[in-house]
Amino acid sequence: MRDAGLQHAIRAVGGISALSRVLGIAQPSVSIWTKVPAERVLAVESATSVPRSVLRPDLYPAGDEAGLPLDPVDEVRARLYILLSRLVLKVPDERLLIDLRRLAGDDSALGQAIIELAENADVPGAEKIAREHFNLFIGVGRGELLPYASYYLTGFLYERPLVRVRQDMKRIGIERGEGLSEPEDHIGFLLESMAGLITRKFAAEPSEEKRFFTRHIEPWAERFFEDLTKAEAAGFYRAVGQLGQEFMRIEREAFALETELDEDAEASTEKEGETA
Repeated sequence: MRDAGLQHAIRAVGGISALSRVLGIAQPSVSIWTKVPAERVLAVESATSVPRSVLRPDLYPAGDEAGLPLDPVDEVRARLYILLSRLVLKVPDERLLIDLRRLAGDDSALGQAIIELAENADVPGAEKIAREHFNLFIGVGRGELLPYASYYLTGFLYERPLVRVRQDMKRIGIERGEGLSEPEDHIGFLLESMAGLITRKFAAEPSEEKRFFTRHIEPWAERFFEDLTKAEAAGFYRAVGQLGQEFMRIEREAFALETELDEDAEASTEKEGETA
């Protein structure tokens, strides 16, 4: 028996066939739903205009349209994405450097990278760090590094990787902020977008987070941050590169493990179906 939320969605679009059509799902798949699957809630909300709190009140309580509280691990991940984005896109001001000095790490590789960053956040040397940022990412004509997916993946700017980024951002509803002149495949903008997906800032399905990372960040971000650790102009930014490289490695391995677990679960389900 279908629950009230699913019935509301079906009525809103004029039937099961219409709902399956707007979602791009086979009708038999939708017909067996007893409630809107968790991974489909945001898509159904977008397609039917039925609030997520109505579709799945168990997952999205009324009055909390942003959803359940963010998992502590995801909160840390989002903060790291934002921090790395901020450090590459803009010159760190004195306030940010003071905050960085207060960071604490642990014995893990990531924790050690955080400690290294904190130790290199030289507040009196803010002007030197500003010159370092200019030499690395802006320069006279161009900086020492070109932090764009197109350049790293093709050797040229404004190539196919930028087109793919723009297509996915348009589909998800990510817009470039005012005053940002960099192309959308800039590493800083991509990292900021990942933070938005993690914190559910955009009306995207949960699977979009992994998809965005594997399509637009995984193919080149580790290499970029490794290059940053070796750049001639890098002092403070060598520590930024170390943190970025280690964090990207962790994210890559975590998403790979998630894919492996999903495939195992799918294979197990298929086996059970054959046995039945």
